[in-house]
Amino acid sequence: MSRDAALNVLGTPLVPCSYDPLTGWYRDGCCHTDAQDHGSHVICARVTVAFLNQQFERGNDLITPRPDYRFKGLKAGDRWCVCALRWKEAYLAGCAPPVVLDSTHARATDFVPLDWLREKALDAVG
Repeated sequence: MSRDAALNVLGTPLVPCSYDPLTGWYRDGCCHTDAQDHGSHVICARVTVAFLNQQFERGNDLITPRPDYRFKGLKAGDRWCVCALRWKEAYLAGCAPPVVLDSTHARATDFVPLDWLREKALDAVG
């Protein structure tokens, strides 16, 4: 499936997650994925302080800027395509950030039950 034809978890066309900060495996604003995306950056989340701190404590520093990776660091409220298993880990720890269903790639359900994503949905869709 081409990036243009990618679907979200609701079965409709995937919509952008964030252009500021610029997110996505391809840094195209969308949670597109491919076989090289071993982290499966497919869940569009609005990150929280609790999530950022939990990830930092687990060795996944999403706060510190890394210009060499075109990454300016995240702050609470930013939307970001997070790794599905990292989001699942946070969910199980009770600190999963809210999810934008329209912008979450359908592949997310390979890792996380759709019910969990709906439970944490930012919008009333789905």
